[in-house]
Amino acid sequence: MQWTMNENSLFAILLRSSFLWSFTIAAVMIGVMMAVLPEAYRIVGIVSGLPFVAIGSMAAWRQLRSPSAARIARTAEAVRAMSWSQFRAALSDAYRREGYDVQPIEGAADFELRKEWRRALVSCKRWKVGRTGVEPLRDLVKAKEAREAHECMYVAIGDISDNAREFAKKNSVALIGPAELARIMPQRGSRKAATT
Repeated sequence: MQWTMNENSLFAILLRSSFLWSFTIAAVMIGVMMAVLPEAYRIVGIVSGLPFVAIGSMAAWRQLRSPSAARIARTAEAVRAMSWSQFRAALSDAYRREGYDVQPIEGAADFELRKEWRRALVSCKRWKVGRTGVEPLRDLVKAKEAREAHECMYVAIGDISDNAREFAKKNSVALIGPAELARIMPQRGSRKAATT
């Protein structure tokens, strides 16, 4: 069983927020505890703020690694300009750089990714569609079950309907959009494609 954090918990909210919030809470908490507690128990005050320091550090790491809005826009523009064969090759290369063994497959999914003992299916052929509904996600989930894959990902740079987002959440379909593509695809390719 894999442990997952409740998305509405304080720590999950802080992970999605600016890292400064976590560090501020830690500083206030430690400061109040140091002022209120007797000297013999001040170590408790310091320790009580450590979880917020850890969450702040994790949030800072994520935020420093995430691409800028300009880079996301350039990547989306570059990806829209690609043909299917160019996009398939670029995405394959990106996942290989992430350490996956990439195998093209037919059907609702376009790739099977393998890393150690885990397998994931990726559907990306409809990456340019303006708005994605539930049907392609449903097909992808069926393919995942048929191939006994551990997870599945759907790549789209257009809008995803609310129903499709809800379906993806309920069925553990990772939605890969422009921000994730900007993170895994090389910037030089994005710049080159965006300027042509």
